[in-house]
Amino acid sequence: MTAPLDSTLVAQYLTDHPNFFEEHADLLGDIKLASPLTGRAVSLQERQMEVLRDKYKTLELRMSNLMRLASENEAIANKFHRWTKVLLESEDVGSMPHSVVSGLKNSFEVPQVTLRIWDTAPDYAGEWFVGGVTEDARIFANSLLAPYCGTNKDFEAVRWLDDPAGITSTVIIPLRKPGNKNAFGLLILGSPDPARFTSLMATDFLVHIGETSSTALAWLLA
Repeated sequence: MTAPLDSTLVAQYLTDHPNFFEEHADLLGDIKLASPLTGRAVSLQERQMEVLRDKYKTLELRMSNLMRLASENEAIANKFHRWTKVLLESEDVGSMPHSVVSGLKNSFEVPQVTLRIWDTAPDYAGEWFVGGVTEDARIFANSLLAPYCGTNKDFEAVRWLDDPAGITSTVIIPLRKPGNKNAFGLLILGSPDPARFTSLMATDFLVHIGETSSTALAWLLA
């Protein structure tokens, strides 16, 4: 009685002899495989075509996703460029907070944006961007090692927005000088759309916005 061949040995034999089916081409039509797509038995050639078509569809989907991401990144980069242009056109240091806020609202189409800065020079003591900041807000700002992006959890900083009642999603960005652990301010973006800012969003551009804003606003500090 002949012992059954081990399937691993058969697979290894075919790997070691790539010309096997060229030498035994008639077997290509005789070997039948179950198709996971149709459920019927198909020839080895047909099954190979199904596998190739499936791989092609996977590659096509991956390419489509890459093109979509590239398009989205290009759109964000263009918005970032428009915003930085607004900052460069700011008339003086004192008007920079307004330029940061209005530039973000217009360039990125964010419904509500505001900011607060502390430890500013005495000349700015009465400005809108320095008032109403508690010690808890400062502690919260220092604890943010990266921008917060997600659900509004009744943050004090969100209450600085013009109409905070309807804000469901928010971005809160700490403002810091390079190499300094302590924040000197917070930049807040808010939206009534719960899907506008979520925890699943990438924060790379938010980090860049924070760094750019920090550099522009640091001139206001004492």
